[in-house]
Amino acid sequence: MSKRFVEIAVVSDVHLGTFGCHAKELNAYLKSISPRTLILNGDIIDMWQLSKNYFPTEHTKVLRRILKMMQNGTQVYYITGNHDEYLRKFSHIQLGNFKLVNQLTLQLNQDTFWFFHGDIFDVTMQHSKWLAKLGGKGYDYLIILNRAINYLLEKTGRDKLSLSKRVKDGVKKAAKFISDFEKNTALFAYEKGVKYVICGHIHEPCIKDIKVENETIHYLNSGDWVENLSSLEFNLGEWKLVYYKDLPITFTEDDLDNTEFNIQSIINKAV
Repeated sequence: MSKRFVEIAVVSDVHLGTFGCHAKELNAYLKSISPRTLILNGDIIDMWQLSKNYFPTEHTKVLRRILKMMQNGTQVYYITGNHDEYLRKFSHIQLGNFKLVNQLTLQLNQDTFWFFHGDIFDVTMQHSKWLAKLGGKGYDYLIILNRAINYLLEKTGRDKLSLSKRVKDGVKKAAKFISDFEKNTALFAYEKGVKYVICGHIHEPCIKDIKVENETIHYLNSGDWVENLSSLEFNLGEWKLVYYKDLPITFTEDDLDNTEFNIQSIINKAV
């Protein structure tokens, strides 16, 4: 399978180490592209849920895939999020083509693009982190229940449904969570003096323009690999949202045999 060249690919909210993560699909997506730059915009490894008993081979393969991309010349930026906030104490580490940061600013075609995860605008995260972590556990259990229900629906010839998405959309839209998040992000970008802001965190893929005072802020959100299976790609001066379901990707024989990565030793140290 030939790879698509991509100037920049942005992936966020993968949540490796949880039942909801679609690691197999993400590995296939990453295998299908050849990006000059890969930006991992937070919550890649879910350290809130990290367990010695659950980190499947498919999840490890995503990390090995990223290492292989680095070996092939891709510049990788790992921006820390709230679920991998443990890494924030190590920000600004640079090893070859890999750089760990809390936020990132890039100049593209004379425009400034600001990348960060986005959890600083989540009121729950700011004031009740324990509640957010409890919600994360409940969310993971909901994913397990959802998969069992979808298995039965498939057996009876019915369409799948997403319980987590229905619950999340209902609660957050009622509280205007997403709208407030987008507006606050745009306002922060305006105050920082940048017109392009790229984040993740809320699992809501989006590209939109938001007016702040007399300026237009271009807001982009890469979505997630739990519900939407989406990413952002930049080519020829243009950003676009990419959904896994719309790509002509087929699962092929793995090519990671020569890429070593001992995730178990890392998990044992982290938990």
